[in-house]
Amino acid sequence: MSATDLPSLLSVALLARVGPARERLREALGQAGATLVLEEDPNALDLQVLRDAAPGAVLIALEPAIEDALERLDPVLGSPSLTLIFDEAELAARREGWEAQRWARHLVAKLHGHLDVLPPGSEQEGLLQPEPGLPTTPAQLHADAPLEFHVREAFDAAGEVPADGLYQAPGTLSEPMSLEEALAALQPAPSAPAEPPPAPAAAPPMAPPPIPLGDHSSWSLVDDDAAAPAPAIPVAGREPPPAPTDFDTARLSLVELDAERPADGAAAGAVLVLAGIGGPDALRRLLAALPDGLATPVLVHMRLDGGRYGNLVKQMARVSALPVLLAEAELPVQPGNAYILPDDVGLAVRNQGLYFTADAQGVQVGALPAAHSAVVLLSGADASLVDAVLGLAADGAWVAGQVGEGCYDPTAANAVVAAGMDAGEPPQLAQSIVERWGVSE
Repeated sequence: MSATDLPSLLSVALLARVGPARERLREALGQAGATLVLEEDPNALDLQVLRDAAPGAVLIALEPAIEDALERLDPVLGSPSLTLIFDEAELAARREGWEAQRWARHLVAKLHGHLDVLPPGSEQEGLLQPEPGLPTTPAQLHADAPLEFHVREAFDAAGEVPADGLYQAPGTLSEPMSLEEALAALQPAPSAPAEPPPAPAAAPPMAPPPIPLGDHSSWSLVDDDAAAPAPAIPVAGREPPPAPTDFDTARLSLVELDAERPADGAAAGAVLVLAGIGGPDALRRLLAALPDGLATPVLVHMRLDGGRYGNLVKQMARVSALPVLLAEAELPVQPGNAYILPDDVGLAVRNQGLYFTADAQGVQVGALPAAHSAVVLLSGADASLVDAVLGLAADGAWVAGQVGEGCYDPTAANAVVAAGMDAGEPPQLAQSIVERWGVSE
């Protein structure tokens, strides 16, 4: 973002219904130093009025009652030059005190294009930079110090210092014996070598007695480094065994590794993202940081009042490089896509591939193949799913939780982080996903 873009972002249009949420958001915009060019209920707002206001950013208080109005205003809201900032109306209405100040700092950072969300007084001091070279020694510090006084003082005290000849060793003492000399004194004196006895006359060689074939008393194991095997002893009336032939490769064939994989490209696993209150903003940041061609599918489960999941698909498609689709039963889960899961769609494994199924209970964490899957818990994730998520992690799945200022409801995320799972802001979690699964060419 260039410096010329900053003033336009500070002209903000506030779209929210009349109520506490609208008042809280207006106060936050005032703290951020933004210029409010338009404040209106989306249901009563005309498309041309929003276009004529020419805002640089639009702050929207999301709730089910305005979803139809957002679709009507999409020709203006979908402009790539417009910055959209969403907040949940229910959450904004009850945000007070410290939470309101924290959200206002995040709003300031988004409008001004920086990452400083810390409160005043928490600025970091400049770090000390090490300098090259060795540290100064005491000799270098006192190189120019005068020494005449010390020399004169040492000369005056020289007469009082004891001389080396003060101690006289008694005459009865002798130099100590070394250990080698003491050991040599204990050794007996060597004697003259005795004459060796005469060697007996060599007896004529005798032929070894014949060993019958059935006698195994003289058998032994063959040495590993024997040069060649012993020749086989022919037995009368028995044919020798046939010589070994070359290894028969005529009947060998390559195993068809892809024979059991689904022909429709169903993935072996997926990354399941769980979110709730405060989750839309975290979900946008996560999807915006994932590249096109991700080698694994991303499944998003976030309960919405009224089940308007089609609108959530449109909202996420604006920021995601991945295609964002609405999950439908009996279709394969394919890599490189992001799917929004409705409340009545679950998962099942068929022929080593993952498929969507009709399930009134929705997605079940345990249905994911642990060895090829992951679960990411964002702000507002259902805390009742923590045990199932940690059970999947014990079977080999990668699990992570959102941390940081933007996590408004960290109960579930903190639980998995406290259990030893990975943690990070949504862009950091997205980077971990890319490093783990990679990008398809």
